Formats: sequence, C-alpha cells, structure tokens
Amino acid sequence: MTETVIKVENLSKAYQIGQIGSSTLSRDIDRFWQTKILGKEDPFLKIGETNDRSIKGESNIVWSLKDINFEVNQGDAIGIIGKNGAGKSTLLKLLSRVTSPTSGQIKVKGRIASLLEVGTGFHPELSGRENIFLNGAILGMQRKEITRKLDEIIDFSGVERYIDTPVKRYSSGMYVRLAFAVAAHLESEILIVDEVLAVGDADFQKKCIGKMSDISKGQGRTVLFVSHNMSAVNKLCNKGVVMSNGMIGTVLPVEEAVEDYLSIDFNSQTVITKFKNLELKTVKILSQNKEIGIVQAFQPVIFQVGFNYKEFIPTQIQVEFFIKDVYGVVITSMSTWLNSVVLVPKEGDIFVNCYLINGLSLVQGTYSVDVQISDTINQVFSDVFSFEIVNVPYTGYVRHVRKERFGNIYTPNTWEVL
Repeated sequence: MTETVIKVENLSKAYQIGQIGSSTLSRDIDRFWQTKILGKEDPFLKIGETNDRSIKGESNIVWSLKDINFEVNQGDAIGIIGKNGAGKSTLLKLLSRVTSPTSGQIKVKGRIASLLEVGTGFHPELSGRENIFLNGAILGMQRKEITRKLDEIIDFSGVERYIDTPVKRYSSGMYVRLAFAVAAHLESEILIVDEVLAVGDADFQKKCIGKMSDISKGQGRTVLFVSHNMSAVNKLCNKGVVMSNGMIGTVLPVEEAVEDYLSIDFNSQTVITKFKNLELKTVKILSQNKEIGIVQAFQPVIFQVGFNYKEFIPTQIQVEFFIKDVYGVVITSMSTWLNSVVLVPKEGDIFVNCYLINGLSLVQGTYSVDVQISDTINQVFSDVFSFEIVNVPYTGYVRHVRKERFGNIYTPNTWEVL
C-alpha cells in the first residue's frame, strides 16, 4: 500500500497589501481575543479577496492561498504548474516551513530538502564546503553522513575549484548548482524545487531533471517540482496539479494536468503587430464554408486570414501559418515562401486561403496557430488561435497520448506478418 507523506487540509495564507502588521494595537488585541481566546475566525480576514492580480479589488487583505486540500504519496513526482502569481511559491514555502499558514494544517512524514530560490539556506560568508555541512545539519543529518556524500555533491555541482571560496562571491549559476547538489544528494525523504533551475545552463538543467527522476523513480523519494517548462514537467513528473488565483485543482496524471494548464490561454486571442498600416480582420479554419474549432483527422479544411492595408499597398506579400503543439514547438507549417508563391495584394479587404485537401495528419489533441504576414517592407503581423483534432482513425486510442513518445504526426499505415 502506498504511504501518504504529505497531507494538506484546508490550507490558507492571507497577506495584507501595502502594510506590515495590522497598523494599530487595538486591532491586534481584537484579533488575539477572537482567535486565541474565543477560538473564532479572524474577523479581519472575512473580507479578504481571492488573489486575482488582474483586478484592482476593494480589500487590503488578499488570500494568496485559499482552502488548499491534496495528498502526496511516497515516490510521487508532482508537477505544480500555473501562471505567475497563482500561489505556487507560497505553497512551497508553507510546505518547507519557511512561513506559517493563516489557517489549515500540513502533515509531513519525513525530512524535507527544499530549493526555493537562489541561495536558500546558504550563509554568504561561509565557503561552499562549509555550507554543505550547514545544510546537512539543518536537515538533521550527522557529520559522517554528510562526509560520505561530500565528494559526490561537489562533483555534481561542477564548482570544485571554488568549493573553499565564500559563496557570496559565486555567480547565480554557481549558487544554484551547489544548492541543488546539496538538496538532491543529502538523504531527505522529500525534495521541493522551485523554478530556480532556470538559472542554470541547459546541460545542468538536463542533469538536474535526470537526478530528480532518479530520486523519485529509482530511490522512491518524493519530489515536488514547480516549473513553467512543460516539457521538463512531463519528463520528470508522474502527476501534476494546476494552480490558479490561490486555488488548486485535482491531482491528475501529468499529461492531463499539462493539457488543462495550456488550454487556459488557447481560447484567448493574442495580437502582436509591429506596424499600424496593416489591420487584421479575421483568422479562422473553414470547412464547407463554415468556421470550425474542432477538426476531424484528415478532414479537408481551409486556413484563412483576412486583413487590409490602411494606407499604402505593397507590391507583394507572404503569408505563413505555423502549427504548434501544447509546448509551443512548431510541428508543421504552411508557407507561401516555402512553396515559392508570391501573393499580390489589392485594395479593400484581402482574404488569403490555404487549402489542405487531405487535411491534417495530427494525433488527437489541442494545437495553436501563429499567423505571419510579411511584405516588401518587412511588415509583420502575428496572431494566435487554437483548434482541436479529434477522431484519429486508429484502434485502441486513449484520450491522452504521450506525445513525447508517439510524436504529433499520425502516419497512415497497415501491417502484416510474412
């Protein structure tokens, strides 16, 4: 039976905007009387608002986290994903006991090693070697345990030449290299890592993902990982959870969690224009002269962009559609430039159609599209919209294909044994 190592119940964290403390003695006394003596709810938190930073709000009390409930089992690698300001870092700070909750409780079984920001747990005046022993002592490890891991930690960090130099002289990259090496190699049962790995170079990030994967899958330890890199989350984690405005969703298989997170922005159109002369009218997919958002696999469709020129009209234009997967990687494109086609614009509204007679041979899922229009003076317009591929014609299909294994392109095929 799988053992629960983290249990979070009705966890909430409130902050007061713009001030430190309650500003008045009478308010502090009232709060103490209501919560500590009478056992009632904090009266000043009742008017607190959800942490939606896109609106002004009317209260100076904001719930950074509100009524969070979830469980983590031993050996799980959980990806915590969401937009900036969703509450991810606050949650990790509470789990790491860096700060205390306003209400609710956290039950943890085992020692926690956390890497929340560059230099977490390091003393700037101490050397790298001394900080390794300091971090181990904070985790409750004996000196002989740390000594046994010391060479492995230094080798993994790649900062051996500077290991006896005070860490205040380290670059941010060196700092995070050593900090991660310490957190990952000292024998804690739970490893918590925030987005700090983004400071390291690509090779080190890959090395860290491999180490965390080994910790979770090979050693049966638990990993909580916050990142905006969905590819890294998919590679490392077996489960994921999406946070939004201080609230948390259900713990899901990681593919479903990533798809839910990325679908948040797919329905909102983003417009980026570098010149005012071109005005976009429409971008859509057509089938039998009707706009569609759900596309059958291999269904004949038309990608259409409509626009006009406000002032002068160039002599020629190029139009390109770039289809991206959920990770933002371009998987295929339709381009007049690649096909050596030059389009001549005209006055008034211009509609450019790209005909896909054989449709799209993509696996089932959601995709986004970038549209680029360029002309003789390098005028560029980009727009983003999305569509969904359904009914891919192969047997035994399950809804969430692991695309890092199967890819995005479906190639029709038949099989036989000779």
